[in-house]
Amino acid sequence: MMATRAQQRPERAEPARSGEQGRDFEFTSADFARIRDLIHRSAGISLSDHKRDMAYSRLARRLRARGLDTFKQYLDLLEAENDPAEWEAFTNALTTNLTAFFREAHHFPILAEFVPRRAQPVSVWCSAASTGEEPYSIAMTLIEALGESGARHASVLATDIDTQVLAKAEAGMYQFDQVKHLSPERLKRFFLKGTGAHAGMVKVRPEVRSLVRFEQLNLTDRDYQLRSQFDAIFCRNVMIYFDKPTQAQVLGRFEPLMKSGGLLFAGHSENFTYVTQAFKLRGQTVYELTRDTAGGARAAPARTTSHASTSGVTA
Repeated sequence: MMATRAQQRPERAEPARSGEQGRDFEFTSADFARIRDLIHRSAGISLSDHKRDMAYSRLARRLRARGLDTFKQYLDLLEAENDPAEWEAFTNALTTNLTAFFREAHHFPILAEFVPRRAQPVSVWCSAASTGEEPYSIAMTLIEALGESGARHASVLATDIDTQVLAKAEAGMYQFDQVKHLSPERLKRFFLKGTGAHAGMVKVRPEVRSLVRFEQLNLTDRDYQLRSQFDAIFCRNVMIYFDKPTQAQVLGRFEPLMKSGGLLFAGHSENFTYVTQAFKLRGQTVYELTRDTAGGARAAPARTTSHASTSGVTA
């Protein structure tokens, strides 16, 4: 006779915490500690204690999908199988993707003033693309600053570790509520209005979409395999999930990928002043590369994988 799910579970190893009553699965402190270790090792993310409930609710879906009864079984399977698809699902579940068009709006006039003075063509890397609002905002800024003909040669690399949000970003489709705060001029110039089955939706115009290339990339990888340098890098509201050593490693990898005098845009609560001496604060959460990297950047082969693949696994 087959045991029921309740019979298969071990006895609770510790008292229930507030908010844990009625859960489908036992979730111990040891389970959470193991999750924290795995996500830090694979993606550099430092999960704080208050993320325990979030980790449970998001990873419980993976237990149901795999037909498992305990978090220990799931984590054992994750490490034993070492399946890139499951590592990808694990990482996607624990990443947070809060974004909006022209979020932290003070950065975009700085970018618009900066790019016309740079040697053309201009290239920008958005290292936490999420569902696409940020890289598309950068592309729109380039078109406004350089003109449509000038921006035609510019490029935006948009990367993220989460392949699910990258797929949404590539589609370029959004609810109208997500763009209603934009000016009528920007709405008309950069978006197509949905009709019929797509009523209430907008789609990024092809001339904006053509500037952006989406790829999957883990910021904690030792080699990003990027073959060119950038005039500006946007890394906003990502470093807050990394500890100081990981922040320093990521910034060290950014340095040779930036053109001399390039700009690094950080999130409103991030401060790199005490993490690296390669960048100096130029304005509100905007840093300028202080070292001349011309001719000294480390070349890397072109990426050969699409965003749909994973490096085996931030964040």
